[in-house]
Amino acid sequence: MSAPSLPLVLVIEDEIQFRRLLRLTLEAVGYEVNEAANGQLGLNETAVRPPQGIIVDLGLPDIDGKEVIRRIREWSQVPMLVLTVRDGEDEKIAALDAGADDYLTKPFSGRELLARLRAILRRTQTAVGSPVVRFGDVEVDLAARVVRRAGSELRLTAKEHDLLRYLAVHAGRVVTHRQILRELWGVNAEESPQYLWVYMTHLRQKLEPNPREPRYLMTDAGVGYRLIAD
Repeated sequence: MSAPSLPLVLVIEDEIQFRRLLRLTLEAVGYEVNEAANGQLGLNETAVRPPQGIIVDLGLPDIDGKEVIRRIREWSQVPMLVLTVRDGEDEKIAALDAGADDYLTKPFSGRELLARLRAILRRTQTAVGSPVVRFGDVEVDLAARVVRRAGSELRLTAKEHDLLRYLAVHAGRVVTHRQILRELWGVNAEESPQYLWVYMTHLRQKLEPNPREPRYLMTDAGVGYRLIAD
């Protein structure tokens, strides 16, 4: 019986030294790595040899990284982690809105890269496999539409449940304020983040061990929210 194949990660990055560093970091913990030196090659490799995850730089020489993400999202839900030297909130939000799952600003540590990659790969496994998302002593049963804490069913308002469900479906991924508002309140609410502040406060009070120092319902300042699942 053959051994299971290792996860394949495609690195779309034009700087050869940085590609080598990423390859060494990923292969050291068991990932298989494929490389593409520009956006068009990245699109081709994604189609010809579909990876389980993609790491993509925004500053590519031929096609902007955000456009690469948009094109891949037209036909694939493969997890994508963005690398960028652009640390402005607008750039991060634009990459996430284009379809990226998470982002890292250069420079960053290898440990953080691996942790972010594991998180977005785990999100995909959850979406395809188990309908239950767990964090701390909380279980979100997506199929039964039930939330339990320490084994007891928790009563949430309809909108609190919708928000938690959206975060759970995208666990490990940063979802922008605009994405959540559009999904839960409609396009006319995209510029009204006060809705989110109120409901996130309520969810943290009901789900976090210490609502003032959340461990699971995390804020990415100026960008959006992220659910850290087990």
